[in-house]
Amino acid sequence: MSYVRGLKCRECGQAYPEKGVHVCETCFGPLEVQYDYAAMRGKVTRESISAGPRNLWRYRDLLPINGTPRSGLHSGMTPLKRARNLEKVLGVRELYIKDDSANYPTWSYKERVVSVAITKAIELGYDTVGCASTGNLANSVAAHAAEAGLRAFVMIPHDLEQGKVLGSLIFNPTMVRIEGNYDDVNRLCSEIADKYRWAIVNVNLRPFYTEGAKTFGFEIAEQMGWKLPKHTVCPTAGGTILPKIYKGYREFIHLGLVEDNQPRIYSAQAAGCNPVVEAIQAGRDLIKPQKPKTIAKSIAIGNPADGFYVVQAVKESGGWGADATDAEIVDAIKLLARTEGTWTEPAGGTTLAATIKLIESGRIPRDESICVCITGNGLKTVEVVVDQLEPPASIPPSLDAFDRLMSGRATTETLPVAV
Repeated sequence: MSYVRGLKCRECGQAYPEKGVHVCETCFGPLEVQYDYAAMRGKVTRESISAGPRNLWRYRDLLPINGTPRSGLHSGMTPLKRARNLEKVLGVRELYIKDDSANYPTWSYKERVVSVAITKAIELGYDTVGCASTGNLANSVAAHAAEAGLRAFVMIPHDLEQGKVLGSLIFNPTMVRIEGNYDDVNRLCSEIADKYRWAIVNVNLRPFYTEGAKTFGFEIAEQMGWKLPKHTVCPTAGGTILPKIYKGYREFIHLGLVEDNQPRIYSAQAAGCNPVVEAIQAGRDLIKPQKPKTIAKSIAIGNPADGFYVVQAVKESGGWGADATDAEIVDAIKLLARTEGTWTEPAGGTTLAATIKLIESGRIPRDESICVCITGNGLKTVEVVVDQLEPPASIPPSLDAFDRLMSGRATTETLPVAV
């Protein structure tokens, strides 16, 4: 059963049917999926969710599809880990890592939004999908489109990390490198969607696409034993995930699935591209576009499409925003790896670095539950740490050589160093 009632403009309230449109014709506001929550009450329960599949489609009743899921049948239900080692380092009582670096098949949170978008594209009769991407979305669209038998066109900035470029090309999409930054790519994709009538998942399918991000929040609540963390720190790029995690929390509260503990949500950005955090800290709703300059390329979006709604969610929840320098991002990546055995890309390093600042500034109390959102895998961005790690020693295959190494008598001058 579908509880979807159609689309509605977030600004003027104009109603629209379910179709590939994302902007209101009356006021040019963004469209959002509407649900019949009254019909859900008593039917969408902890028990009905728990009886669902071990993937993101266990939350199907709260997602905007009408038929059978066609993508993402192995996506979602990623680990929520109690980070006890990191708790000790940071001096906090209760810290969790929600780890979408383990999200199948391309190891980022984008599996969630793409699973919903691909399914909806098929329902709406599209045979070609595409995206504007800083890397992870291109990987996910290419993989899910291949599995679904759809044509895929992925458009990326020209200077993406090699791991993310190859992580898309292996699935055989048509990839186009655009000589510009993400905002240039996104503008072009809007024109492409108009002219070619393709399903560009984060453009004309954006209302459906963004709803998939709610499953990140749904899983946090369910995996914590049907309760919400008091503080959730989330990276902000285009602004999709943070408002939708918060919406997911509010939906669970509204349906009586979790207690309302007034959860707060926080935006994390790189200092080299922080338009949303800058607006939050300045007390403004207006987002001032920026030119990105940071190693955190997956969140380097200077003019975020949903930045305004990030600010609103943060303000409504009583949260805040913090940014991190490139050096702080790398330090946080290394800290998470050595304490919790999780290797995240710079977006996750940004989120942890921002969390540390929020804790140290007193914005997040040390004695309340905290969840850090890790949205991508470090194996895709080896460039950011390759020069930051101590190279291993190389010794002859003898116990005597190993003994000398262990005793400290061997040095890099007497023992060759592997490069």
